[in-house]
Amino acid sequence: MIRVFLTEKEIDISACYQHLVDPRFGGINIFVGTIREWTGEVQTKAIRYTAYREMAEKEMELLAREVEAKYAASVVIVHRLGELRLSEPAVFIGVATAHRAESYEGSRYIIEMLKKRVPIWKEEIDTDGVRWGGAMRDDD
Repeated sequence: MIRVFLTEKEIDISACYQHLVDPRFGGINIFVGTIREWTGEVQTKAIRYTAYREMAEKEMELLAREVEAKYAASVVIVHRLGELRLSEPAVFIGVATAHRAESYEGSRYIIEMLKKRVPIWKEEIDTDGVRWGGAMRDDD
C-alpha cells in the first residue's frame, strides 16, 4: 500500500502510522522531519514550504513505488506546505517491511531522494532575514 500527499494541514503522525500497520510487516521505520531553530549560526523563526504540486506528488509516488518494489514495502510520505513554526513536523516518511533493515534502508532512500528529486522549496524566515533553500548540508 502506498499513500503519498502534500498538505497544508498539520501532519497526523498517528494516522500515518496506522496506515503502515499490517501483520505481514515486522519492521516499521518512521522518520519525522521537524523545523529546527538553529542551522549553524543562523537562527530560524519559521519556514515556508511551496511546491510544484502536480510534479511533486508524481515524484513522491515514484519514490514510494521504487521502495515498494525493492523491499515489498508499504510506504507513506506526507510533506507539509505553507508556513511552519519551530518544532512542527514538515515531513513524515513511513516504511513497513518484513524485516527492520529494509524499513531503515527504504526510509533513508526516500528522504535523501525527496530532497534531490521532488520540487518542494523552502523559504527560511530567520532572525536576520529570509533565505531560499537554507544553509543545506548533507545531514539536513
